[in-house]
Amino acid sequence: MTKSKSDLEQHYKDILTKDQYYVLRQKGTERPFTGQYWNHFESGTYYCGACNSPLFDSKDKFESRCGWPSFSKELAKTSTLQQEDLSHGMKRLEVVCKKCKSHLGHVFDDGPKPTGLRYCINSTALKFREN
Repeated sequence: MTKSKSDLEQHYKDILTKDQYYVLRQKGTERPFTGQYWNHFESGTYYCGACNSPLFDSKDKFESRCGWPSFSKELAKTSTLQQEDLSHGMKRLEVVCKKCKSHLGHVFDDGPKPTGLRYCINSTALKFREN
């Protein structure tokens, strides 16, 4: 049986912290330079904070000086989805987890070669596991 939208949101309220719920389910953002992974460069994999789907590899993480974890690409082309975000008077591409549709952050075209992309992701939206 499929959970209703309200049942699904209650599930996330039950398993996520208040900050995680705000970012992942309400499309919030954490303040720059405050998240646990913005300056984290251990070897491992970053997973969705809501559903544990693998999202990013640490080898693709770079220092962008923006205050949020930044990655040049997703782990697999099927890890995330991108959708237009017109909030706050801006036109951006929102990045969401493909599996649970939770908000992760945004992707910009000012990243390093070869992709030229910067996946700017909230630490609160991630879980990290060392390799």
